[in-house]
Amino acid sequence: MCGITGYIGYRDAYPIVINGLKRLEYRGYDSAGIMVYDGEQIQLSKTKGKVFDLEAIVSSDGAKKEGKIGIGHTRWATHGVPNDVNSHPHFSQSGDLVIVHNGIIENYDTLKKELVARGYTFHSDTDTEVLINLIEEVKKTEGCKLGKAVQLALTNVIGAYAIAVFDKTKPNELVVAKLGSPIAIGVGDKNEEFFVASDASPFIEYTKNAIYLEDGELAIIKKDKGIKVRKIDNDKEIDATIQELQLNLEQIEKGGYDHFMLKEIHEQPKAIVDTYRGRMLANEGVIRMAGVDDNLSKFLNADRIIIVACGTSWHAGLVGEYLFEDMARIPVEVEYASEFRYRNPIITSKDVVIAISQSGETADTLAAIKLAKSKGAFVFGVCNVVGSSISRETHAGAYTHAGPEIGVASTKAFTTQITVLSLITLKLAQAKGTLSTSTINGYLQALQQIPNQVEKLLAIDPLVRDIADVYKEATNCLYLGRGFNFPVALEGALKLKEISYIHAEGYPAAEMKHGPIALIDENMPVFVIATSKGHYEKVVSNIQEIKSRSGKIVAIVTEGDVTVREIADHVIEIPDTDEAFTPLLTTIPLQLLSYHIAVMLGKNVDQPRNLAKSVTVE
Repeated sequence: MCGITGYIGYRDAYPIVINGLKRLEYRGYDSAGIMVYDGEQIQLSKTKGKVFDLEAIVSSDGAKKEGKIGIGHTRWATHGVPNDVNSHPHFSQSGDLVIVHNGIIENYDTLKKELVARGYTFHSDTDTEVLINLIEEVKKTEGCKLGKAVQLALTNVIGAYAIAVFDKTKPNELVVAKLGSPIAIGVGDKNEEFFVASDASPFIEYTKNAIYLEDGELAIIKKDKGIKVRKIDNDKEIDATIQELQLNLEQIEKGGYDHFMLKEIHEQPKAIVDTYRGRMLANEGVIRMAGVDDNLSKFLNADRIIIVACGTSWHAGLVGEYLFEDMARIPVEVEYASEFRYRNPIITSKDVVIAISQSGETADTLAAIKLAKSKGAFVFGVCNVVGSSISRETHAGAYTHAGPEIGVASTKAFTTQITVLSLITLKLAQAKGTLSTSTINGYLQALQQIPNQVEKLLAIDPLVRDIADVYKEATNCLYLGRGFNFPVALEGALKLKEISYIHAEGYPAAEMKHGPIALIDENMPVFVIATSKGHYEKVVSNIQEIKSRSGKIVAIVTEGDVTVREIADHVIEIPDTDEAFTPLLTTIPLQLLSYHIAVMLGKNVDQPRNLAKSVTVE
């Protein structure tokens, strides 16, 4: 989950690399480091902490950081605690080679023992230092150039990596390679400059052209000479495809908001519209989704749908289960990708596997996709990032069009994923005839109203802020929901845990009696989703049980509700919509609540401790 970036060309490398690290800091912020080569010597600075701390180190150490080639790294710690020594970049023993690395080398201990036997010493606890010394040993023993040394070394590596390697004896060259971790290469005008990064955000203002390496590929980038891409395992040269980026600079800046998370919460009306625009013609009852239309028979003839995902995407998948089974009458199983891949699941060619991931790079989800494909299943991807690994690995798919999500705690990813799943469901229900035309048209009209209803909800931010102020000192919270809103209870609890570090749990409301009710007292806030559709009376009964035990109740209800208002301590109203689409509304106040509590507690909302945005390692 680390972020790597690099530059080679005619500009000064330092400002490009340091700004690139700032944009990649969502991937990890345990430590940061940068290397610039000035034509004579390697200038290296690295430190525990954030990129801000790295800039302070650079300012204080007196180094000019001049040079036209450089690499940088922002770390989410795996091997070795976060400290200065374990920070990247790492040198080889001779000091000639420098590396930045995102991923995990699983057999690093075996490789390390072999290198120690050959006289190598190690200064850090990282697997990355092992890798750079392995490359140096291969280069020395084989008498080969850097590109070949990297290639041969990687054939002995087990694990995942995206790396950029520099050799001061070849100062106009960078070598980049990928397996299981993302890497993009920005191509400047006339092949005069090149950019390397974990995603395209570090170089978007310089070029719209990028090459995304596939797993098992290596690129040799030479200043003024271009890029050569080849397979790591067989030396075959590849004609790399240059893609035009759809990203723009404005999308990855805060735009006047205090935090990316708040900006992204407020972007949800537009993101939902962008997700269904061109796919849904509500007034005509039309749903067009190329990935579904072209593979409709796969869905219609499926014995079941298996949804695989992690974290917030898993919660969206749970909503999808309710949608598919209720409307399209297709059996659904929702699996944690991290468990699915290891429990020898029964998968057949009659299964459709839907893989959901905001980044499109989630390691466990990618592994689950590969497992499902090996068993003959049809795999459909739902992700947000064009050109991501999941979009390339799946048979077909649909993008969410949420735009870049920088805040670690997902918000607009959740609502746009539900939007895509809703469209797929209605398309299948239409094709199967499980819903009447008038019912489907009613759903489409309701979905079209959701962005305006979200806008209306965002306007109650002051009310949510006042409620947050009341409960900001809580040490435990309970979130309850039923039916379509049970997954929202899970997601609300996750948001609070992620950014405020307050312990919270989500439950189906009826399950409260099977254990969690023992926690209820006058100090326990309980957030209950009690919309008027579905299981309203049952949820009201659960609220009364909480109240009788002195619990503090914050209820999310449908506009005009009277019954719950008389019982609850605080009430947040949402606009009326069909039960199936209530998760798109009920999640909004819970996102705002978590945000305000975290801000009031002085937490780093966009970069919560121990987390990173894209989980590209196991």
